Amino acid sequence: MSTKGFLIAAPQSGSGKTTVALAIMSALNRRGLKVAPFKCGPDFIDPGYHRLVTGRPSINLDGWMCPESFVADTFMRHTIGADVAIIEGAMGLFDGLGSSSKEGSSAQVAAITAAPVVLVVNVRGMAASAVALVKGFAEYDPRIRLAGVIFNNVGSEKHAELLRQALADALPQVGMFGFIPREEELLIPSRHLGLVTAEDNPLPAEYLNHLSELAEQYLDLEGLAGLRIESKEISSGSSPTSRPGVAEPVLIAVARDAAFCFIYEDNLRLLKEAGADLIFFSPLDDLDLPAGISGIYLPGGYPELHAERLTANLGLRTAILEAVTKDMPCYAECGGMIYLTQGMETADSEPAMNFAGVFPVRARMLPRRKALGYRQVQFLTDSISGVAGMTLRGHEFHYSEIGMMPLQVKRCYRVTRPGEKLGLEGYRLHKCLASYIHLHFGSAPRFASAFVESCRKYKAGEGI
Repeated sequence: MSTKGFLIAAPQSGSGKTTVALAIMSALNRRGLKVAPFKCGPDFIDPGYHRLVTGRPSINLDGWMCPESFVADTFMRHTIGADVAIIEGAMGLFDGLGSSSKEGSSAQVAAITAAPVVLVVNVRGMAASAVALVKGFAEYDPRIRLAGVIFNNVGSEKHAELLRQALADALPQVGMFGFIPREEELLIPSRHLGLVTAEDNPLPAEYLNHLSELAEQYLDLEGLAGLRIESKEISSGSSPTSRPGVAEPVLIAVARDAAFCFIYEDNLRLLKEAGADLIFFSPLDDLDLPAGISGIYLPGGYPELHAERLTANLGLRTAILEAVTKDMPCYAECGGMIYLTQGMETADSEPAMNFAGVFPVRARMLPRRKALGYRQVQFLTDSISGVAGMTLRGHEFHYSEIGMMPLQVKRCYRVTRPGEKLGLEGYRLHKCLASYIHLHFGSAPRFASAFVESCRKYKAGEGI
């Protein structure tokens, strides 16, 4: 396979990867190029901004959650028809689960996809020392091809020239693709829950215009767009789940609005390939579930930020409760699970907002983060989406907690993270499976086909 593209990485978080990535994506898109955006790791925030500036879904690539063959295959699939593929890295280039860059790092994704790396270096307070840092990154891992650098937070043209000359003298094989001048207003707003979502903060047109103008003025866009990915390793084989040739598709409703916007795009693809037709709906605005559905998927998001509107929409809350009570298959994760509880409560444990009421507990927000990190789940029992013994991988990130789930609600998951057991989770009531964990279906594509089959049995009036 030969395509044009690169991976934008950095020595550490906070170097400006997202700002630079958005500037390049926006500028190339405005030049008329079709940009295929990707994001390393389990992040949902940055892909929303990628979609905003490119008009295309951004795909998560994660070498710990998914097999390397799946990462390679999905990268190939989503570059078809694009002029250039741009992968935004996560954390520092070699930062992953432990001391090895082969576990969950951007470097692992670069090695899998054979994408050349462009390093964004924050040079505030540095000149030639920045080149010493770049030299270390260029030589650290022979699997990684460092094509060039972009210096960020450059104080002046003289500063930029010092950097350019130092790089040319020490590393003539590593190109300088330009620099971004120091501007405090380039920072994307943040909050305690993480970066603001593209839905809640769509970024003003003036901001995006300014990013594009900076890229046009200070970056070598032709050089970046001309970088090539050359790989014979990427398979063009079909996904393990493919749409059945004879079975009639089943309609699954997927919540998608400002309150429920955290979903891996490949989860949707795998559901479609397993035989699902997807229809999107809004728990904020729609008064009823879509007609003719045989299943519900409630992804994560920030329902707590939209609790009043969700509470006010009694029609939709009632429709979901009735559907679950009548054994319609329903899968929910994180924010979707919170929406299936009785609602939110205040810090004084007083009821505040009411949600669907499937699970007999309430959720509360905490002043500090409750959970963050990779998770592996093993099914303890058969369910709507898997069989006992099946394992999947995903990620958990939330500032909320739910009350003690009654014992009559089954626990379907044994949860672990690397080196640690975390107990039982994955709550099942009726044919509804809910969890705080955002599972990536690519870690075990049978999960998607099992869920679709459960929906098909529901449609046929069979037991699950």
